Amino acid sequence: MSKSIFIWAGGILIALCLLGFGGWVLSLPSGTAVAEAPPVPPEEMEAMLASLRPERGERPVVAVIGINDATETTDYLVPTGILRRADVADVVMLATEPGPVQLYPALKVEPDATIAEFDAEHPDGADYVIVPAMSRDDHPAVLAWLQSQSQKGATIIGVCAGAKVVGAAGLLDGRRATTHWYYLRQLLERSPSIDYVADRRMVSDGGVVTTTGISASMPMMLTLIEAIAGREKAESVARDLGLETWDARHASAAFRLTRPFATTVMANVLAFWNRDTWGIELQPGMDEASLALVADAWSRTYRSNALAFAASSSGIVTANGVRILPDQPMTDWPGERRVSTFADQPPAGALDQTLLAITERYGEPTTNVVAMQLEYPREGAAP
Repeated sequence: MSKSIFIWAGGILIALCLLGFGGWVLSLPSGTAVAEAPPVPPEEMEAMLASLRPERGERPVVAVIGINDATETTDYLVPTGILRRADVADVVMLATEPGPVQLYPALKVEPDATIAEFDAEHPDGADYVIVPAMSRDDHPAVLAWLQSQSQKGATIIGVCAGAKVVGAAGLLDGRRATTHWYYLRQLLERSPSIDYVADRRMVSDGGVVTTTGISASMPMMLTLIEAIAGREKAESVARDLGLETWDARHASAAFRLTRPFATTVMANVLAFWNRDTWGIELQPGMDEASLALVADAWSRTYRSNALAFAASSSGIVTANGVRILPDQPMTDWPGERRVSTFADQPPAGALDQTLLAITERYGEPTTNVVAMQLEYPREGAAP
């Protein structure tokens, strides 16, 4: 009798959970709004560029901070790659502790120094600090270091959900800001005095800059390059990246949690028996921005993940001096299980080609889920 009661109780509990989940899904909007990014007044962009211009006369120092156990892949690698490609600043990849930085959702890298080593070499601090999204928004060493760098005069740039880390350090209180659409509520709950600015890919206020989602690292870095070295230099780098524009325009209403997003994620998660592991071969001199975007995208389908492989466990050095460590030291990864980083394409093109490949493999709804996570505007995408 008791066993039957437990079975019935379990069944009722499962049914209630399913009903609750179904009700939540039905409460979500059926799609995103058809939205166009409103124009940004020229004086607003000029003010942003003015706020980003280096105050010291010498070559700027840019520090990209990460924690060792989980720092967002694109947020960490793309700013480093773009700024080193431009060669307008000294860019240093940092970690809180010695050892490699495990990126999320894919790849592992060897940082240049720890924050303690950086402080010893640069007692006056960095000119700019780039803050990626991290698995912990409240890492004590990161928060204390950001506060210290800000006090020394560094401009703090929170990329994507890195804004939550900047907010946790108290550097966004009373300031205008933005962040990744999914984490906006969390940001405002933690820092209620923030003045959220919609329809902007980047927002600058009082020595602190924040951006929207993961893909905003590209226009943000081009804006920083323009502020440091001028429009002509930024245009040259933009051509290399495959980008025609990089201003602050953004259609915030096009990015939100929808019924198709939730149902696609759930369906992909529940298909646990049908998972793909894709191999990315690490090649010396490869473009780190393309690598990051490709690995990030394939690892956000909820159907697959991307692993890096190379002949040596010591990894390879990319075109702009980043050491990528393989997940598996091997060379015989099956050919049908490899994915391309599209070495013949600029980074923006590599991302577009990867999204097409994801569509071919898993369908348009999954591609939309990936693009939504990256907060990547796609013309003609379904809601």
